[in-house]
Amino acid sequence: MNRKEWKEREKIYACWLCNFPYIDNRQLHRLSELCGGPEAVYLADNETWEQVLTPKQVKYLKEYTASWRPEAEYGKMREEGIEILTIDEEEYPERLREIPDAPYGIFVRGKLPVADAPAVAVIGARDCSEYGKYVAAELGAVLGQQGVIVVSGMARGIDGISQEAAMKAKGRSLGVLGCGVDICYPAQNRRIYGQLLETGAILSTYPVGTPARPQNFPPRNRIVSGLADAVVVVEARLKSGTLITVDMALEQGRDVYVVPGRVTDRLSDGCNRLLRQGAEVLLSPGSFLEEIWQNWEKKQQCAEKQTAGERQKNGGESVARRGEKGKSGGRKHSRKKEFSPDIAERLDPELAAVFRALDFTPQSPEEIREKLPEKYRKIQVISCLMRLCVEALAVQISPGRFSLSGRRTTE
Repeated sequence: MNRKEWKEREKIYACWLCNFPYIDNRQLHRLSELCGGPEAVYLADNETWEQVLTPKQVKYLKEYTASWRPEAEYGKMREEGIEILTIDEEEYPERLREIPDAPYGIFVRGKLPVADAPAVAVIGARDCSEYGKYVAAELGAVLGQQGVIVVSGMARGIDGISQEAAMKAKGRSLGVLGCGVDICYPAQNRRIYGQLLETGAILSTYPVGTPARPQNFPPRNRIVSGLADAVVVVEARLKSGTLITVDMALEQGRDVYVVPGRVTDRLSDGCNRLLRQGAEVLLSPGSFLEEIWQNWEKKQQCAEKQTAGERQKNGGESVARRGEKGKSGGRKHSRKKEFSPDIAERLDPELAAVFRALDFTPQSPEEIREKLPEKYRKIQVISCLMRLCVEALAVQISPGRFSLSGRRTTE
């Protein structure tokens, strides 16, 4: 049996082991280390299993193993374009390998992005404001254009908007699910799910067919932060799942950046609290990109020196191939440095004037008219607002109240 065949057999039994529902991540690691790999775990006797598992777990594992057809189940999974990676494999994401209690096995659909650039997790409120939509779309697009990998949970709102914008900008993205990778959740993000399969990957620690359950999402969130070098929060309420992800990111040693918001806006309460606690502030894509690339390059240089030292100590080569892969291999220079609505340049003068008078704070036509020259009548302003809404540049928040559209950069 050659190495390729051996690896495939290990995957068959890793699939068996990771599908067993009554076992936790630490026990998976301990069993594999004790026996010497997934196939060895499968062939082990009850006494060996009992060194790690409780008698009840051993009973369930024995019953589960009797009904599980390793090769058939693995083949069925591979037919769906899904593979399993264990922590011992080279293809396993290096960032994830570094976190405390790293998942023993992950299920992947699509192609994992090459780790030749920084990775950023963009997270935030599901029911976000037009301002939040705008920032998420702008940030996702700029990160995608500059080669930064965008990681997110494919959730409704900030997560999905940033991912979609990154992929539209020909960038790379990675979605992490709280269910099996064969399930699109939420269902309304099926377009994003399809795009991720074409240009990136979908990843989960949950076996194929696992439905989305509330208890699955906090563990999912730590994988999101674990796959990133930095986490960016765009809108979060004071009691928000986003803040749980931030806590996990800090425990993993990740940098946390926050987009500030209005003190009167409840969607910004969580963000403003994080800023008060010392989180980094994100004011423009340009400065953030510069900082994230510098931090990533320093990390690569440190890894290169460490690997070179280890190779010299072991009498091997002194060049770290991972360091060679790209000190700034995917790096580009951003033309767009600020969050600024520059779309007005392509509009006719009358429409551009009304567009520039808009903000993400909803306003009435009368309030907008007060910002314009006296020649603008209320009927003209309303007409322009209707045209801007048709072109998805503005949105009517409530009867008689208009604001800029947050989705205008991605639609």
